[in-house]
Amino acid sequence: MFVIIQAHEYQKYAFILDQMFRLRKKVFADTLGWNVPVIGPFERDSYDSLCPAYLVWCNETRTRLYGGMRLMPTTGPTLLYDVFRATFPQAANLVAPGIWEGTRMCIDEEAIADDFPDVDAGRAFSMLLLALCECALDHGIHTMISNYEPHLKRVYKRAGAEVDELGRADGYGKYPVCCGAFEVSEHVLDRMRASLGIDTPLYTRYVPTRSVVTQFLEMAA
Repeated sequence: MFVIIQAHEYQKYAFILDQMFRLRKKVFADTLGWNVPVIGPFERDSYDSLCPAYLVWCNETRTRLYGGMRLMPTTGPTLLYDVFRATFPQAANLVAPGIWEGTRMCIDEEAIADDFPDVDAGRAFSMLLLALCECALDHGIHTMISNYEPHLKRVYKRAGAEVDELGRADGYGKYPVCCGAFEVSEHVLDRMRASLGIDTPLYTRYVPTRSVVTQFLEMAA
């Protein structure tokens, strides 16, 4: 299932978040060699202390993680402005309630191969992108911003995502880093579903749990 984890649910999904931070270290620090903060077996940075939302792909029992990413509003601190400002034009204003940043997107290829042997890494990334589009639509987000290396454009194209490259810059690593704006709309959602051959929602919509007080009032009515 693909679900959004907000700050008040961190404890509920503690085991999944533990796996996510371990996966991030494995992918970004160990495999890609990025200069990211590593604390023991985890990769965490200061933005994880700002109560971001996490879109995760996990099993129904919340015991195994397949992938995830971090979502943050551009109205607050973001990697986009704090670290990757050189990747988009100075005149571009990417701060608005309907524009969110997506970072640290990664998948656990071993877990996916074990439980979904017919799903390769490219399709797994595409499924996560589709779930992101569904999630963003559900929360009133019209644009997702992300920094990525040029070769990832093939993955976005395969998923049917609509991305507008705003700029790119060198000096961050072995390859240039691009800044892309991803349109979030019903049109894009339909195209992504058609590209992937998926006609049912992946994202599990969040429904707030009724409080004890609310249930009592309903019973008394």
